[in-house]
Amino acid sequence: MVTNNTEDSPSDGDTHFGFETVPADEKAGKVAGVFHSVARRYDLMNDLMTWGLHRRWKRSAIRLSGARSGDAALDLAGGTGDIAVRLARVVGPTGSVVLADINPSMLAEAERRLAGDPVAARISLKEADAEDLPFADRSFDVVTIGFGLRNVTNKERAIREMLRVLKPGGRMVVLEFSRPVAWLVRPFYDAYSFAVLPALGFVCTRDAASYRYLAESIRVHPDRESLRAMIVAQGFARCDYRTMLFGIVAAHVGVKA
Repeated sequence: MVTNNTEDSPSDGDTHFGFETVPADEKAGKVAGVFHSVARRYDLMNDLMTWGLHRRWKRSAIRLSGARSGDAALDLAGGTGDIAVRLARVVGPTGSVVLADINPSMLAEAERRLAGDPVAARISLKEADAEDLPFADRSFDVVTIGFGLRNVTNKERAIREMLRVLKPGGRMVVLEFSRPVAWLVRPFYDAYSFAVLPALGFVCTRDAASYRYLAESIRVHPDRESLRAMIVAQGFARCDYRTMLFGIVAAHVGVKA
């Protein structure tokens, strides 16, 4: 059984990078290295390691966001554009989507992938830090962040920034890996995470370490109730969550007053 390190909180000025404790000002650079390394095979690895289920989870997140025709949407940590493209289809020609990511390698992959897509005209790409968003207050009807919050150094600050750029009544959806609800599932999930994922990473990207970090980062991410409480504490009027695949994935929905 893999040890859960979430209770071993780093001291002031430090943070988690997977199971490693590092100075907070170094985490962003380490995370950047992970995504520079895996960017070219990122989509393939998503399909392999989730058996394609990530597509279903992202569709569910968009439904939970309440996005509709004409909305302005922001997809943070947008990677290669999976969620942004789906949002663009929902908001339609009168709406708009900003795909924001801190990593230029991921944005380059998004630009390549969007080339020729009919919804590309509705999507703008922006290199941006989730903790310091370059957008005006009340700019968006919907904000999503898919499998990215656990990589942020200061999660509370990122949540406050998402709240700031949302319009009153807007919704934030945090789609993230979590921990299985059923205890019978946990040993299999741990074995898959710490043996299979790094092996897949090595075969596909020659980088097992980045996928070992992925498994570790899930274990040190706040659990479902802790994340819900964190979101409310940062100023959202309410927050609910929905679990998927035995609790391995959770979608938290925060509503701005």
